[in-house]
Amino acid sequence: MKIGLVPVNVGGPNVARDMVELAHYAEAAGLESVWTFEHVMVPIDYQSRYPYHRSGKMPITNDTWFVDPLISLAHIAGATTTLRLGTGVNILPQTNPLLFAKQAASIDQLSNGRLLLGLGIGWLEEEFEAMGTPFARRGARFRDYIEAIKKVWSGDVVEHHSDFLDWSGFVSHPTPQQQPHPPLLIGGTSDPAMRRVVDLGDGWYAPSSNIGEFKDQLSRLKAAAELRGRELGGIELTTTWLIGLEPDKMNEYADLGVARLIVPLLSTGADGWKAGIDRIAQALD
Repeated sequence: MKIGLVPVNVGGPNVARDMVELAHYAEAAGLESVWTFEHVMVPIDYQSRYPYHRSGKMPITNDTWFVDPLISLAHIAGATTTLRLGTGVNILPQTNPLLFAKQAASIDQLSNGRLLLGLGIGWLEEEFEAMGTPFARRGARFRDYIEAIKKVWSGDVVEHHSDFLDWSGFVSHPTPQQQPHPPLLIGGTSDPAMRRVVDLGDGWYAPSSNIGEFKDQLSRLKAAAELRGRELGGIELTTTWLIGLEPDKMNEYADLGVARLIVPLLSTGADGWKAGIDRIAQALD
């Protein structure tokens, strides 16, 4: 079982100060990967509903630091050698896809092929508005951007014309070291998200709160895969391990086909990130 840690880019001012030391410590402890969260901004007040908490609100304060995910991973890449670097998840429809393709390929080259791209469509309409990107049709925009970005990563002359983009007659280098591209882990648990996973994903990033919830989500993913004629075994399963670090729970996830568990640092209950990583490492022994 591969074990990751999330998030390495969110917190207070100390998150920037401690980021490289935390990554070193995680790598030395045998963790496979570290992961980021993304929000470019967090409104003081918002009407959009956060889908992963029953309150409908993110469990953070307005002064929480979100260091940019790709910059954070590039920073960590230069200080580590084996640790994989994941976005969990980046909000693709609100970004510039050409710039994103360039940044992701650059990180993958600079890290010697260690990038893992978790991608989602987003839920915070106020953030889209601030970014100058339409919130409507973001699912269709997501699909189109994936198709277009893969053309950029190919190194061939790009031709892509759609409702959202009009690209013609250029190439972009470097291309990713991982070929044909870094693994794409599509995030989300809604039925449309399941269809995106099956249609577009190398893997699935499932933000579940417990194994019972994950089993229900997995059954819906299986149904979507069957309807679309895709083997579930070709989709790498990644989910969060929120409560407890009991080895028997890890085995239950493995029996369900999960390849990677991502542990939210706060869920370890430890006092400080070093103690939290130590607790995770002990569970792996």
